[in-house]
Amino acid sequence: MIFDDIESFAAALAPMQAVAGLDLGTKTIGVAVSDSFLTVATPLETIRRKKFGVDAAHLLEIARGRELGGFVLGLPYNMDGTEGARCQSTRAFARNLARLTDLPIGFWDERLSTVAAERALLEADTSRAKRAEVIDHVAAGYILQGVLDRLGYLKRDG
Repeated sequence: MIFDDIESFAAALAPMQAVAGLDLGTKTIGVAVSDSFLTVATPLETIRRKKFGVDAAHLLEIARGRELGGFVLGLPYNMDGTEGARCQSTRAFARNLARLTDLPIGFWDERLSTVAAERALLEADTSRAKRAEVIDHVAAGYILQGVLDRLGYLKRDG
């Protein structure tokens, strides 16, 4: 099931299960995972995109192996808040993935996540080659951490 707002996504999550954050690019998918307490996001890997079926199988394998409770996809809004072609592509990916799993799928505004990841890697004095290798899953970590922070806020207020 797909949820447009993070509150509905949170309500659909089973207790004590980690979630994955995905940064969907045209050539790669950055993957990050949380802990089961939904407090810390950890960049996991970058998947080189092939065909949807192959990519989805890899993601579902990660979900099974780590007993994940859901997926959050970064939604790449335009800077003015409108949805462009990349948002449409991300939503289509979510619809196709939802046909293969019962895990809840949510979206998170990912504007500037790659910029933040790049800045963090530069501050860590990461070489250009290493940055290119890890940027996507580090960006996925930023996306997922934003979600986890919001979920933590919802728990405190709820």
